Amino acid sequence: MKTIVKNIIYALIVVSTIGLGGCKSAKLSTANEQYERGEYFDASKTYRKVYNKMTKREQRPQRGVVAYQMGMCYTKLNMAARASASFQNAVRYQYPDSIVYYYLGRALQADGKYAQAVDAYETYLTFNPDDKLAKIGIEGCEHAIESKSKKTTRYVVKNAKLFNSRRADFAPMYLDNKYDQLYFTSTTEKAMGDNKSEITGMKKGDIYVAKKDEQGVWQRPEPVEGELNSDLDEGIVSFTPDGQTMYLTKARREPNSSTSVEIYTSQRSEAQWSAPVKYEIISDTISAVGHPAVSPDGKWLYFCSDMPGGYGGKDIWKVNLVDKVGSLENLGPDINTPGDEMFPYSRMDTVLYFASNGHPGFGGLDLFRAKYEENSESWTVKNMGTPINSQGDDFGITFGQGETGFFSSNRGDGRGYDHLYSFELPDIEISISGWVLDKDEEPVANAIIRIVGDDGSNQKAVARDDGSFDFKLDRGVRYVMMAGAKGYLNEKQEFKSDIAEEDVEYGVDFILSAIHKPQVIENIFYDFDKATLRDESKQALDEMATILKENPNVCIEMASHTDRWGSDEYNMDLSNRRAQSVVDYLIEAGISADRLKPQGYGETKPKIVTKKINREYPQFEEGVVLTEEFIETLSEEDQEAADQVNRRTEFQVTSIDFETF
Repeated sequence: MKTIVKNIIYALIVVSTIGLGGCKSAKLSTANEQYERGEYFDASKTYRKVYNKMTKREQRPQRGVVAYQMGMCYTKLNMAARASASFQNAVRYQYPDSIVYYYLGRALQADGKYAQAVDAYETYLTFNPDDKLAKIGIEGCEHAIESKSKKTTRYVVKNAKLFNSRRADFAPMYLDNKYDQLYFTSTTEKAMGDNKSEITGMKKGDIYVAKKDEQGVWQRPEPVEGELNSDLDEGIVSFTPDGQTMYLTKARREPNSSTSVEIYTSQRSEAQWSAPVKYEIISDTISAVGHPAVSPDGKWLYFCSDMPGGYGGKDIWKVNLVDKVGSLENLGPDINTPGDEMFPYSRMDTVLYFASNGHPGFGGLDLFRAKYEENSESWTVKNMGTPINSQGDDFGITFGQGETGFFSSNRGDGRGYDHLYSFELPDIEISISGWVLDKDEEPVANAIIRIVGDDGSNQKAVARDDGSFDFKLDRGVRYVMMAGAKGYLNEKQEFKSDIAEEDVEYGVDFILSAIHKPQVIENIFYDFDKATLRDESKQALDEMATILKENPNVCIEMASHTDRWGSDEYNMDLSNRRAQSVVDYLIEAGISADRLKPQGYGETKPKIVTKKINREYPQFEEGVVLTEEFIETLSEEDQEAADQVNRRTEFQVTSIDFETF
């Protein structure tokens, strides 16, 4: 719906008096009177007629003034493109007040033309260098330019088409914490009354409600039952925690006077709502009071007003519903600005949502979240970012379960009409997946994988036939994972999930060592023709020590093998010494010597080609034994490769019943 409906009918009106010098035409005076009463839709049409008739050269200054007033009407009606065109015409005809550049900047910003808006704001600042709102406008434009190509949050926003009419629908609010009834304001053609609003050109707003059926499916909205709706404007509602009392904004409309708004209450009896009764907050009849929002505990009523004592424009105030006398309080400069703060929504005692054009935003009204910090007795205010906020007006939010709910926005609607949108903040999907494989990189089906987090979580899964597995995780948790299977040694891994607010999938593979056959330890290197371990072997041996610590009942034979070069006696001696070097390293790493048996085999046990070896050396068929006789039939290059395969360090599990004390 139109900004004017938000700011005037259902909000707060601050009417500017127009001075157009010596212009005394009947139509111009009519336009001025319409504007003063807040009848912006009618005024815009009248100003347009006056503007089109001002064709003489001497009327150029007056034409600039009329163009400015048209721009102000379109601003109130939230027709950003028309407003910017009118303000540009006002500049063209030398409108005498620099304020035209400020409003041109606002219109261009609301139209998504951020770079041009910055130029207009900067021009205005040359005349008024200390203006806070212009500086905030520039800050918002610059942030919007930076964020234009991407979402700044993970919220998912969708048009709630079931609830929206062809006119304006806005300010949704759940009835209670069952979240199965959604109230909102609509200017649909089906609203009560026959006359169109002079302010918006639409029907005057009524309160509608949508309900879920027994299957939890939303049904089409209907007017609320009872005596609530009338041929006047009603809207922007909030409820006491029990859902029995409604606070609402109602327009006070009197002939030949400005429109203002007041807060009323209505009582529910079964499905019927009673006729509204005015809720007295202030005795001042000039100031507007609207946008009620009841706190979750039912103690406080937050609302908007332009009453004296604020920080400029419309401010958010609160009053105690239990003990009203002397409790009226402005929420202060952390929340309120020289601009407009409206549509408060109290989600919990220390968290408030509201709409503002006085804090840096993307254009028009933006939605903000305010958190009260008890230690500093101040509010921390944060823009809700895109896609919640847009270049248009975004306001009137209500939350359901978790980070879901509805709000209103006129994004993408050239007429300035608001519509309801749903929003949801999807859960961050953090997962870990991988495979459990044996040393030959073959799947270990039915392996058991356990994952324990320092947040107390404990999960278990069975690997699929292909050895794959996956788990769902949480952010910022340190996890320990263990994989094991019958006939294999257990293996453990540790890691910590990231704290970033984004989806992420971790990958980890477990390579299990079989109990029933020798297992090659990769990357064991010795000095040439010696048994001295080289430094690059330490990582593999440290991993071997870890496996043995994770499997404390296992004893192994640590075997070393050589290639075919050298005498049998020499190779046997060398392999024994190398096996002993590995055992000595493991003992130094904390493994009991009683669990370790060094054994050198020289060249007596040539390697049998496995699937893994075949994948690495496809010239060797799986199952072939790399004997000296076979190797001598190969090319010189392949002989070297076969010798390399035969030179290896392996371990073989000899028992699984070692007793620790």
